[in-house]
This record gives sequence, structure tokens and C-alpha cells, in this order.
Amino acid sequence: MLGDDTTAQRLRLLQAEFTQHVQTGPGDGRSATKTEAPAPIDLGVVDRIRAAVYEVEAHTRAAAPDTGRFTGDAVEVYDWAREHTADLDEGRQQAREAVIYRQGLEHALAMGDTTVIRKQFCPECGCLSLYWRSAARRAVCVQHYCIDKDGLANAWSLARLAREHVARKESSARHAT
Repeated sequence: MLGDDTTAQRLRLLQAEFTQHVQTGPGDGRSATKTEAPAPIDLGVVDRIRAAVYEVEAHTRAAAPDTGRFTGDAVEVYDWAREHTADLDEGRQQAREAVIYRQGLEHALAMGDTTVIRKQFCPECGCLSLYWRSAARRAVCVQHYCIDKDGLANAWSLARLAREHVARKESSARHAT
């Protein structure tokens, strides 16, 4: 898991490409005179990036209280967290990696890339049969036999998918040697 910088790359792309202000069309020509210019960047994306950095910082400082505040560039927060929590037990390191992996999924979804969900295994049936349902903010398994007790398709949060992914990766690494 160390050295995996996919989440940092996604955050860098989100920061570089998706913070530009969304251009809207001219409309129907009838609009009120604007008294203030719109923000030159998409503030929603900036808020998302700040929230991601804050979450990783808070998680790191909770696990390692002697750690100081993070003061670097946003894309460096993941390396900072790994550096300051490298001596923690395996379970806490997996929790850290699950937060980082979940954020990577969130960054990809924020950029409109739903294919990252299709690459995840369903926690119930183990198939690669998940699709993102943005209205529910959950990944849904489309296997006809993968249903809950009410007969509905199983749906999974990003946090659950991240925990499962990290646990599977750790188990594979442990059994490979």
C-alpha cells in the first residue's frame, strides 16, 4: 500500500482541472445586471479538496497525537499521513489506507469517472458487478441473486468498498510471501 499514489494523482487532477469556474451559456438574453463577478474557480471543488485534507489530517492526528498540523500542498497530505503513522499497528494502518482509498474513489466520482466503481468487487457476492447510483450515493450490485432480505439489490457505501479493498489487498500481500 505504501507508494500507491493513485489518490494523490486524482486529487492533483481534481485540483488542476476541475476548480475552473463552470462556464454557463448566454441564457435567453434577459438577465439582471450582475453586481458581483462570479468566483474565478469552482468553490464546491475547493471545499471538497479542503474537506479531504482536513479529514486525513484529523484522522492522522487522532492516531498519532504528537503529529503537528499539516502545512503542505493538498496532494502531499497522503504521503504526510503515511509518514506520521508508519509505526502504528496493522489495523490502524489499514484504517488509514481505507480513508485514503475512499477519498480516491470520491475524487474520481467528483470528476465524473464512475468506472472506478465497476473495478470493485461486491462485498456480498464477490463479483465485479457494481455500478454507481449517484442519487443514492452508493454502489449497487446488479447480479440478480445478490439481494438483501427485502429482495432489493445490495448497495454499498464507498467506505465499505474501501475497507474491503484494503483488506483484500493486505491479505493478498500477506499470502504472497
